Amino acid sequence: MVQDTPDVEGVLFGQDGLADGLKPGSVVVDMSSISPIATKEFARKLEALGVKMLDAPVSGGQVGAEQATLSIMVGGQPEVFEQVKPYFELMGKNIVHIGINGDGQTCKVANQIVVALTIEAVGEALLFASKAGADPGKVRQALLGGFAQSRILDLHGERMIGRSFNPGFRIKLHQKDLNLALQAARNLGLSLPNTATAQELFNAVAAQGGSDLDHSAMVLALEALANHKLGM
Repeated sequence: MVQDTPDVEGVLFGQDGLADGLKPGSVVVDMSSISPIATKEFARKLEALGVKMLDAPVSGGQVGAEQATLSIMVGGQPEVFEQVKPYFELMGKNIVHIGINGDGQTCKVANQIVVALTIEAVGEALLFASKAGADPGKVRQALLGGFAQSRILDLHGERMIGRSFNPGFRIKLHQKDLNLALQAARNLGLSLPNTATAQELFNAVAAQGGSDLDHSAMVLALEALANHKLGM
């Protein structure tokens, strides 16, 4: 698992890369979060060498990794997935074979879209409540008992109210993931207007020196637009 698409390409095909030493029949498992398009190309290059590949990005963060409860989204041939699945089970609980190579990365991008837009929705809702004079902590507590409840409202809502933005999942990493989403959308001829808005809010926080804050710090950009800070 490395940080970005060029890093995976370097590890696989750069000078003294893995591809130079892999034997036919080997399996490469990439658990990074990178471009689905590039992943398909990497898989094709490895296939030409007789090497199989699985893309298996994860969700669940540091806590999920420490507790072996990661969600693992896998792209690649079904028989290769079954071969490697016992190793995935040592790291995660929700392990899903999505489809062909690149589909695991596509699923991870979709995950990051949902997370970013939900963070934005929670931030807007709590900011609205606070600006209207209600206690955002009690509003959050009430919402957690209804249809609006979510893990992001629970964990990140608490962070927003308590202004605790230690990562977590850094804004700069979520910016990278949403950039992948928007690039892929352009290639597909697809509009993702709310994803683009979420990216701009992350950009605004990053421009103020917040790149290494937890992604729940998106609320700081919403606060600046509202000229109002959340607080108990």
